[in-house]
Amino acid sequence: MPAMTPTLATLLEQFAGKDVFAGGNVFVLLLVAGVSMFVLMKGADWLVEGAAGIASRLGMPKVIIGATIVSLGTTAPEAAVSVLAAFAGNAGLALGNGVGSIIADTGLIFGLGCILVALPADRFVLTRQGWVQFGSALMLALLCWVLFAMYGSESAIGRPIGVLFLLLLVGYMAISVRWAKQHPDGDPNLAEMDEDNGEKEKDKSLLMLFGIGVVGLVLVIAAGDGMVGSFGELARQWGVPDVVIAGTIVAFGTSLPELVVGIQALRKGHAELLVGNVIGADILNVLFVVGAAAVAAPLAIAYDSATEQATTQFVYVALPTMMAMLIYFRLCIFKAAKDGHFSKWMGWPLLLGYIAFSVLSYVLAV
Repeated sequence: MPAMTPTLATLLEQFAGKDVFAGGNVFVLLLVAGVSMFVLMKGADWLVEGAAGIASRLGMPKVIIGATIVSLGTTAPEAAVSVLAAFAGNAGLALGNGVGSIIADTGLIFGLGCILVALPADRFVLTRQGWVQFGSALMLALLCWVLFAMYGSESAIGRPIGVLFLLLLVGYMAISVRWAKQHPDGDPNLAEMDEDNGEKEKDKSLLMLFGIGVVGLVLVIAAGDGMVGSFGELARQWGVPDVVIAGTIVAFGTSLPELVVGIQALRKGHAELLVGNVIGADILNVLFVVGAAAVAAPLAIAYDSATEQATTQFVYVALPTMMAMLIYFRLCIFKAAKDGHFSKWMGWPLLLGYIAFSVLSYVLAV
């Protein structure tokens, strides 16, 4: 990879370190958060409508659209935050945001969605993208644990590994297109829902649906950034430690697009999009978010560049939590693939696990 020019590096570092919300009035911050939430909901509504319509017009299963196109768009905030954090010298935030987002996507978003609705289980996708989801997270966890065992507080994920992750990302997107073509038509778990929910999208042209989806995605990303900035500054003013903000609030904020898109997908009757989006987002948080950030700068595994101190919280808390959630998720998949849907009770351990992780992160930080 060609060396980045000093001018570009300086600009990126300055942009990453800039916080337009710093020192803001509490009323103004709450107003920004409220407006951002409204825009986020509207943008997610359009993104779901565009994605579902494109899937119907092209004959592609919505669950695969969710696992590729939608998840690539909704993980853009995580990638932007992590890459800019890496350029600014806060590599710990970049790596923690990727793993924290997987925990938020699986524990909060899928867990909550599962509790609200009996989510459909597409066996074809869960036995393909589902294993890629688990395998990519396991690869990242084992890599971090091995590097930590070898190098301790000096361990880091270097640029060659970042390049490898990005190459694997290209391979994943290519094989996802191939799998989409192989997906069996008339899946009995999805056909009934498609009959009732595809009529509105058929009235619009493919170009119009694409435009609606793009505008929705832009609104989702911009509004998500407003939510992260305003709530992050409110947390600082209310005395929440920076390490907790990085590991929980930032990860939650950058996962807001997945959360709102998932809720809107459920509301509009496209539950397949939520399942596919969570699986795809987990994969992209490893291959895209961590990969791109590692290419920008080596990612320290057990060293917090913000406090300039060694830390093991990521190694001993975040990584085990991520793997425990995904192992449980795989067990749920085995049963759901036989039943044709996820049972509502399956969501409670994931949601409670996410809450426990957030509380534990705060307790360990104070």
